[in-house]
Amino acid sequence: MSLTEQRQSVVTAALAKDALGVPSVVFFVISAAAPLMVSAGVVTTAYAATGVLAVPLAFIVLGAVLGIFSVGYVTMARYTVNAGAFYAYTSQGIGKPVGVATAWIALIAYSVLQVGLYGVIGPALEPLLTEWFGVAPPWWAIALVGWALTAILGLMRVDVNGRVLAVLLVAEITIVVVYGIANLFAPAPTGLNLDVFNPANFFVPGVGALIALCGAAFSGFEASVVFSEESKDPKRTVPMATYVALGIMTALYTLSAWLMTVPVGKDKIIDAARDQSTELLFGLAGQNIGSFAATIGSVLFVTSIFAAMIAFHNTLARYVFALGRENVLPAFFGRTSPTGSPAAGSLAQSASGLAVIVIYAVFGLDPLTQLFFVAGAFGGLGILLLLLGTSIAVLFFFAKRTDLNETAWRTRIAPAIATVLLLTVLAVAMANFDVVLGVSPDSPLRWVLPGVYVAAAVLGVVWGLVLRARRPEVYVNIGLGPEADLRRRP
Repeated sequence: MSLTEQRQSVVTAALAKDALGVPSVVFFVISAAAPLMVSAGVVTTAYAATGVLAVPLAFIVLGAVLGIFSVGYVTMARYTVNAGAFYAYTSQGIGKPVGVATAWIALIAYSVLQVGLYGVIGPALEPLLTEWFGVAPPWWAIALVGWALTAILGLMRVDVNGRVLAVLLVAEITIVVVYGIANLFAPAPTGLNLDVFNPANFFVPGVGALIALCGAAFSGFEASVVFSEESKDPKRTVPMATYVALGIMTALYTLSAWLMTVPVGKDKIIDAARDQSTELLFGLAGQNIGSFAATIGSVLFVTSIFAAMIAFHNTLARYVFALGRENVLPAFFGRTSPTGSPAAGSLAQSASGLAVIVIYAVFGLDPLTQLFFVAGAFGGLGILLLLLGTSIAVLFFFAKRTDLNETAWRTRIAPAIATVLLLTVLAVAMANFDVVLGVSPDSPLRWVLPGVYVAAAVLGVVWGLVLRARRPEVYVNIGLGPEADLRRRP
């Protein structure tokens, strides 16, 4: 290869550097979580499906668990700048075959979370189109429009995507806050009540399902590390963005879940959630502020879904890029376009999204129950597995790097506590996975879907061992990211 070709190879194997500051990374992280969709969907589902009053307290508990996890997570980010995130952490902490297994799980989890959103955007937008224009397009036609816009944005510079998400997210958070304030000033006859924060209402039958359902609302908070290579001063940006995003998400979810009980009343919130489902939030807005406010919220609910599509699409594309750059996947996935976007990974995710939309449309499958809800539960379980594996990897990484000037809290105590807590949450989620999926306890889905992750992990380990035996030059660079890229340069 000539010197010119080598330079071109280096350029096309690099993401856009210094493109994202703390606010932009925060926008990516929170957009994936979709606060308005959580407030309208996850909160009401948690009340309705579990019958537990302490939904707000569940969000505080989970925010605290993830906060403890983040201590070791962002500490290791100082030494591992890699768009592969979980893949890089487990590769360097536990071992390269485990890292490849982690990558397979991440690809599945993020992909299903992203394509699952195509199942909800149609049903969310169709009533508005009917009301405004008297037309009711099929869900898949609306999904295709969202798919096309996401595919186009995925090929643009990451900061362009960040600006789009900034606009959508600010509007989304604003409406959640406005709705909450309106609820606060329209209390039920029983008045303000803080029983939803009482531990006695938390440790009751159904708490396991509550933790599992609410845990899915935080999916995407960990994505700050995915954008580390494109961040300005990643050693500062990644930790700050992680804590800011997690703090905002926890506060929004907690307050939204509590303030929804204020106008309804703590004794009626569970029945109201079961009767009205996602319409409860917007119905209260119409009652307290007016129909126009409810309509705005419905519009922003759609844009919230779209923002989450963009965020998860970008996250997955960077995972694919990281694997292609290190030749764990075919090398063409590790090349970027002139805009610095991971074009091949983006196109691959667009192709999979299109395939899912077409299959569900052709076979007449229900986009909400059979795509969105199943994909959300399945993808959320995958993220939980990734968090647990990464927490263990942080422990292993710092046990081997005793030369680093880090405190015991960051390298041993917090990661150990997080590992125990995440293992507990995983056990609870598995025990209540039928509730999370919305299926009967004897449904084979509750075991088949987790089995997919087990199969992916086994195949990943096998592929890692194959690379070690047959392509040692590839194996040695697994999980090293830009450092591996530097090793290949002349």
